[in-house]
Amino acid sequence: MTRSVLVTGAARYLGGRVAARLAEHPDVDRVVAVDIVPPRLDLGGAEFIRADIRNPVIAKIMDAADVDTVVHAGVIATPMQAGGRATMKDINVIGTMQLLAACQKSATVRHLVVKSTASVYGSGPRDPAMFTEDTAPKHPPTSGWAKDSMEVEGYVRGFARRRPDIAVSILRFANVIGPSIDTAMTSYFSLPVIPTVLGFDARLQFLHEDDCLDAMQMIALAEDPMACAGVYNVAGPGALMLSQAVRRLGRPAIAFPRALLGVAGRSLGRAGLADFSAEQVRFLTYGRVIDTTRISADVGFTARWSTPDAFAAFALGHQLTPLLPAFAAQRHETEQGVG
Repeated sequence: MTRSVLVTGAARYLGGRVAARLAEHPDVDRVVAVDIVPPRLDLGGAEFIRADIRNPVIAKIMDAADVDTVVHAGVIATPMQAGGRATMKDINVIGTMQLLAACQKSATVRHLVVKSTASVYGSGPRDPAMFTEDTAPKHPPTSGWAKDSMEVEGYVRGFARRRPDIAVSILRFANVIGPSIDTAMTSYFSLPVIPTVLGFDARLQFLHEDDCLDAMQMIALAEDPMACAGVYNVAGPGALMLSQAVRRLGRPAIAFPRALLGVAGRSLGRAGLADFSAEQVRFLTYGRVIDTTRISADVGFTARWSTPDAFAAFALGHQLTPLLPAFAAQRHETEQGVG
């Protein structure tokens, strides 16, 4: 069975790469990749159309391509990517609403895959040791990308109730890092001196960029989309304390009282060095770990890279440090088929 897939957010790293991957798959007949700006990455066999998902024209694009699978990777993570917080929220929320309206009218769409984030659980002192997909947030996010993602998920759940014939899969990814991707967390760990929160040592969990792409591809190309409908946490096994991550980079750290970190962070944000939204500061204070049992049991997906290995791959790929030579040797042996 061949597929016709629409991918949003194609100008950004993950959206562009998943579009290129899907276009190479033998079960995919056509991939239409859309965004408001041209992609910087080669989309391979995917067909790029410059379009704004906030515009009703997206419905015409879907109808013309007989799209049966929609991969919504177009939720923007930081205001810097959108040119400001107001534009970011407009694209994230209004854009999603317009896309869902197009899916609702479509006679061909049968699977919607939404790239979301574990940030919807928030971060705070009353959090559980691990969040499952059914855990209600104790400290729900109140601003930024995390709040937008909560709203997006709400609209997606409403769509799923209106169109029960369409399988809806929501993937809540842990912080994605790796050798090539640039995110708020990679920018933070790339600072020459890493600011931390005085008196706290957050538990962190990461997902390697390749595992993120593998998960989206596996879900999007599921033979039975209804079998993978629902909400799924996706993360690399294990966790790292923030202090451990900083030590592995061999970089100096300076601890600020939480209120001062927010002030210092806003200065770094205005300089374009790193994202220090209120939610980011809470995350660096309390951290977050998610349980991935459901996607392993229901879909058969398990991340190939643990959280420590994903972090090491990020450090080596960004040439931040020559650390972990044993890790590098082990990965080389694995890639060469040794052991």
